[in-house]
Amino acid sequence: MALKPAQHYISEAEYLAGEMISDIKHELIDGEVYAMAGASRNHNLLVSNIARIVGNHLQDSPCATFSSDLKIKAAANFFYPDVMVVCADENGDEYYTEKPTIIVEVLSKATRRIDKTVKLNAYKALPSLQEYVLIEQDHVEVEVFKRSANWSSAHYFLGDSLTLESIDLTVTVSDLYQRVNNEDMQEFLQQQQAQASDVEQR
Repeated sequence: MALKPAQHYISEAEYLAGEMISDIKHELIDGEVYAMAGASRNHNLLVSNIARIVGNHLQDSPCATFSSDLKIKAAANFFYPDVMVVCADENGDEYYTEKPTIIVEVLSKATRRIDKTVKLNAYKALPSLQEYVLIEQDHVEVEVFKRSANWSSAHYFLGDSLTLESIDLTVTVSDLYQRVNNEDMQEFLQQQQAQASDVEQR
């Protein structure tokens, strides 16, 4: 979701009170409020795919999966991550958490810089966070930062599988991008169809 400056510095209390009555979600970054614009079809498909896959995997675990509406508090900042997993925050606030285990952000041209700099730095400072996942929507690429790897990142593409160690989940990149319509996925589906035709003709 794109961020647009909404107004100048406000306090944390003012921000939280405003979010309770606002029809539009906002993020609070360094005392400034940013309105969140609508998301694309591909963005929504990626969020729903990830939330479904992770949620199904965690169905009988103490961890919970949230998408888009529960905030994260990181120092004095508040963010709405696209998807997150929370495993130990029974006594947390009803509207935000400070104890995510996994955070997933779907990137766009408008948000890529903030997701890879401001949010990355803020999220890494959260002691509970184990993995930060960035997913491109305009092409197929998944970047995973892991605390266990000292926050170095690994990149995954079509044909790859990735493992979220903190919840013991391995998933293929193609499953994450199911029904997403970008050039990489169009080529991938055409290749699959061609391979299926070859098999049928043999």
